[in-house]
Amino acid sequence: MPLNFELNEDQKMLQESVKEFTERHVAPTVFERDNSKEFPHDLVTQLGEMGMMGIYHDPGFGGSGFDTVSFCLAIEEIARWDASLALTVASHTSLGTGHISIAGSDDQKKKYMPDLCAATRLAGWCLTEPGSGSDASGMKTTAVKNGDHYLLNGSKIFITQGSVADVYVVLAKTDPDLGTKGISAFIVEADWEGVKPGAPMHKLGMNSSNTTEVVFENVEVPVENLLGEEGMGFVDTMKVLDGGRVGIAALSVGVARGALEESLKYSMERKQFGKPIGNFQHIESKLVDMATSVEAARLLTLKAATLKDNGKSYTKEASMAKLFASELSVQASLDAIQIHGGYGYTKEYHVERFLRDAKLLTIGEGTSEIQRLIIARELKKSFI
Repeated sequence: MPLNFELNEDQKMLQESVKEFTERHVAPTVFERDNSKEFPHDLVTQLGEMGMMGIYHDPGFGGSGFDTVSFCLAIEEIARWDASLALTVASHTSLGTGHISIAGSDDQKKKYMPDLCAATRLAGWCLTEPGSGSDASGMKTTAVKNGDHYLLNGSKIFITQGSVADVYVVLAKTDPDLGTKGISAFIVEADWEGVKPGAPMHKLGMNSSNTTEVVFENVEVPVENLLGEEGMGFVDTMKVLDGGRVGIAALSVGVARGALEESLKYSMERKQFGKPIGNFQHIESKLVDMATSVEAARLLTLKAATLKDNGKSYTKEASMAKLFASELSVQASLDAIQIHGGYGYTKEYHVERFLRDAKLLTIGEGTSEIQRLIIARELKKSFI
């Protein structure tokens, strides 16, 4: 595959459009959202009108038809200022809506995707449970077929858009004796009887991203809402997660870039011993390392996105990008706080929020430890 480091005109235009929107509408009120912890319905609506909530999905089902590289560029621009908002866009697009795009029938796509891509309805993806995180095969949620419907029972936790979603994709065991081969996926509407979202969770960061528990009690799911084939839910989930990890990598690049840009600005304004602290060698070294790592993380992310766009296997590359970029976002935020000194520890500056938001990126959609297991597995395949 030839390497191309130049964005095409469509990608450049989209990048500039999202950057302009973010600087005008997102950045000025980010402190307020972090403090209020309120979900930004108005911004999500505007992003839906721009086509960002279905950015790389099929135009035939309401999507905007851009490529994954464009998706990464958009997520980075949003995350530069507001990681919570970027997480909303990424999870809605690549997880909930993404699963329907990957495994749904034409009828299911026609029914659900136009509204999801327009963000007139929001999606939540329900995989994690109180007792099973990294070990998805340990889930307890069940879906028992009963005539023309499945009876869904179980509890999911850490669900992004948990209490604001209109549509959920829910993973459940249809045959508990078959392990991961007994897991199936279902499209569940939030207003159905027995669907019970919890209150927003109190978190370290990502404060205006909606995260809740969702409980399903004897929910009758029509058989036509089985998403994909029965027993193939786990296989499809792995595909969804590969795409989701590319989005988290892009989000991480945005946070790390924010830490770098805020540090550059501050270091040239803040003076000590008669000159800007940015002229001191130890500050320069931090800035250089941050800038180099941000560039490396972006290239890893865009490589994974390009492989996906070209229909190539990208599991290893997605995990590498997610691992490197997410851990960078934490380190870059720590370095930014150090450069800001005491001011960096206050809520008057952006960098302490970057650190609080960044930590989730090393946990969500597969922890760093899980990414290392995946990368190791993929590396060994070439020797088997």
